[in-house]
Amino acid sequence: MNNKAKTLILFCVLLVMAMFVATGAQAGEKVVYRLKWLRNVSVVGALYAETHHLFEKAGLDVEVKAGGPERDAIRELELGYADFGEASADQVLRARAKGSPVVVIAQLFQVNPLQWMYRPEELQIGNLADLQGKVIGITFGGNDETIMNTMLAEAGLGSSDVKLFSVRYDYTPFYRRQVQLWPVYRNAQAPLIEAQLGKAGEETAFFNPAEFGVKFVANCVVTESRTLTEKPELVKRFLAALLGGWQQALDPNNQEEAIETLQKYDPDTPRPILEEQLKITRELIQPDTTLAIGTIDEKGWEQTERIMRAQKQLPKEVDLKAILRPVGGGAE
Repeated sequence: MNNKAKTLILFCVLLVMAMFVATGAQAGEKVVYRLKWLRNVSVVGALYAETHHLFEKAGLDVEVKAGGPERDAIRELELGYADFGEASADQVLRARAKGSPVVVIAQLFQVNPLQWMYRPEELQIGNLADLQGKVIGITFGGNDETIMNTMLAEAGLGSSDVKLFSVRYDYTPFYRRQVQLWPVYRNAQAPLIEAQLGKAGEETAFFNPAEFGVKFVANCVVTESRTLTEKPELVKRFLAALLGGWQQALDPNNQEEAIETLQKYDPDTPRPILEEQLKITRELIQPDTTLAIGTIDEKGWEQTERIMRAQKQLPKEVDLKAILRPVGGGAE
């Protein structure tokens, strides 16, 4: 064999090896992750993990799909359209009561972002009894209705002791002072409304149910029990990358990169608002820096389950041990 032939063979071998390496580097295991929210600050950890290639580094090809009111991550898990998703505790409990195999592998929000905004010049809330006689906005059929009914019951009040006002996406009734307490997501909508009212010289305050002993667990990371059993390493790798995204996005040292990530998906929100949204999200996700991001609040889940049974939203007690399946590899 002459040198020309040897060179040609060597070239072909190197070309095949290069193609193999390139293919191997690109062919991460495909995963679909359905968010609960649209692409905004409430899912900044997932967005950060996606844009900073944390999933790829874990050997995963993750398609992060936006959520919204018309999306149901649990249903998509059941149909095989998604491998992982985000869902609130009430969604998980209702699904399990109907026989769904959904399990929770991490809890994102340690403090529920759903709170009520009010003007402190109009009212003071020192205890739950102070709600009597107030005009309170709620989304009928939503989490806020469940939470508010629980607080009224704790105060010994009924629906006739307050005026419940059906809310929509239009904040006009609150701006016009027709409603005294308005439900908002503390980290997303609230900074926008605060800024608007601030221009008019109005002050705002927030009624946080958790401060009055009412915990209702919000967004968690979910999958099917079969996925957890049959693909434990996949679950660990995915969750480690996702929670790593949250850890890095909420690290004050990475604020510039986190803001740039948010601006990519939310270019219309002014930077000062994004900074405030990120700050508040940090406090809701990790209120205690000694607590690892993703930690499951078992007592919070127990209270959420009791609340839903008390309001006849669950036909019977749900076995939380079968639902709460924390997985190692989270953010430290």
